[in-house]
Amino acid sequence: MSETLIRIGGVPEHFNLPIHLANEKGLFKAHGISIEWTDFYGGTGQMTKALREDQIDVCLLLTEGIIADIIKGNPSKIISEYVITPLTWGIHTGLDNPLQYKDFTFDKKHAISRFGSGSHLISIVNANSKGHTIRPDQFTVINNLDGALSSLNTLETDVFYWEKYTTKPYVDAGKIRRIGEYLTPWPCFVIAASDKVLKKQADAIDKMLDIIQDSCQQFMHDNDMIPVVSKRYDQQLEDIERWYHSTEWAADSWISDKMIKSVVFHLKAAQIIQQNERIPELIWKR
Repeated sequence: MSETLIRIGGVPEHFNLPIHLANEKGLFKAHGISIEWTDFYGGTGQMTKALREDQIDVCLLLTEGIIADIIKGNPSKIISEYVITPLTWGIHTGLDNPLQYKDFTFDKKHAISRFGSGSHLISIVNANSKGHTIRPDQFTVINNLDGALSSLNTLETDVFYWEKYTTKPYVDAGKIRRIGEYLTPWPCFVIAASDKVLKKQADAIDKMLDIIQDSCQQFMHDNDMIPVVSKRYDQQLEDIERWYHSTEWAADSWISDKMIKSVVFHLKAAQIIQQNERIPELIWKR
């Protein structure tokens, strides 16, 4: 049986382990699908660029990031929710920076992986929710987490938003300080696919989603996964236990229209997209 190649991208973080486990068990191959996985250390902004440039077919990325980029012309659709709980963003600064979260942070220099990334969008959304703005010249592109560590500790930048549990080993090792947290007011990750692959390989994409969702279901109901995640991602067992019991994955491809409207509202309020922006079709209609 010939296999359909699907190129998938995601961040190298614990959220995506159910997909890796399914692939390692040969579940995709059993249904005629070959998965080619790419880690994107630069996060959502790097993945939206890869979708635009036909470097990948499918990616797992931040809800607000792909919605903003589709509105700005990315020829892709959201095909399913993925992680339906909110993302807990850690707000970080350098070891020698006197900044504390009780201090005013919105006039400081912000490190971002790239424009359009979650670290960029969420810092704006957080500021806007508190009645403040962050100017474009306050942002410095640092590409990835390693770039952030260097930028913060040389005091080139002051503030960096990144997923709390991913950065915690660096916080515990004394390489960076976490001064606060921010919880997104929507599900944190969705699955998106390019219009090109949806047109050419719709059946394979549907089967891929079934396999991913079945793997997520098994993952959520197997507490033995906690030490597996801890060892595989080199994180403290108690941290992963707390993360595991506060995270829920989607069991089907349903996408909330209300959630989409809420994200669009916040993107407009934060002036990431214009108030009169035309909103294209964001969701894949089977």
